Amino acid sequence: MVKLTAAQRQDIFAHALEGRPNEVCGLLGGREGRVHKVYRTRNKANSPVRYEIEPQDLIRCHLELEANDMELVGIYHSHVFSEAYPSNTDVRLAYYPDALYLLVSLMDDGNPILRAFRILKAQPTDERGEIAEVPIEVEAAEL
Repeated sequence: MVKLTAAQRQDIFAHALEGRPNEVCGLLGGREGRVHKVYRTRNKANSPVRYEIEPQDLIRCHLELEANDMELVGIYHSHVFSEAYPSNTDVRLAYYPDALYLLVSLMDDGNPILRAFRILKAQPTDERGEIAEVPIEVEAAEL
């Protein structure tokens, strides 16, 4: 399970909507499955069907996570035209086995949908993996 506040979920939705027509991406820092901070990052791919976190943003976020004794809880990105489910490309590029992958669907931009998944692969270079949905608990109060 991953836990985040309603404000954090809204921040992820706002980021996804602001980035249209392209996908957006970001990192989630925290401890023990609880998100403490949403890190918006730039999509180097600048694409409506693909994301790649800008390397400088990735380094900055990892340094801040380490400095604040947090772990990488998850990686999020948006799907502008499809459901919130990992694509074949998402699975192929899932290089962080301990992180959850959160997807936002903007198929109905008036009602974005957020889902979380664990993607397990035998080897980081595998093209296919096992996808398991993980529950999201949204808390009303700030942490």
